Amino acid sequence: MNISISGHHISVTDAMQQYVMDKLAKVERHLDQIQSIKVILSLDNHHSQSSHAGQNNHKAEALLRVSGQEMFVQAYDDDMYRAINEMAEKLDRQVRKYKTRQDRMTRTAKREARYQSTDMDDEVA
Repeated sequence: MNISISGHHISVTDAMQQYVMDKLAKVERHLDQIQSIKVILSLDNHHSQSSHAGQNNHKAEALLRVSGQEMFVQAYDDDMYRAINEMAEKLDRQVRKYKTRQDRMTRTAKREARYQSTDMDDEVA
């Protein structure tokens, strides 16, 4: 899996990079079909309801690619590490939802294949 971490209007320190890698390891454990994850850490002037007027916000964005689908999340906070935390939690929720959906479709396909094969056996006999 390819993980790229970049910064926009901010320099990404080794500590930030290691923190992101640690948080994304949890996501990686849930799904092994991940092709790539692109993380962008930025200092943004976007003000959310939780931020104070005139204070810069930190933004963490992630774009995760699996075969046939992309998942995008973003999180804002006054502290970069809290923004990374929130971003990783959102991504983890999306990955678990995706995996549950995939498992359900696989079980349904197996069940249909099993019923079709028993129907074929009945017709032959």
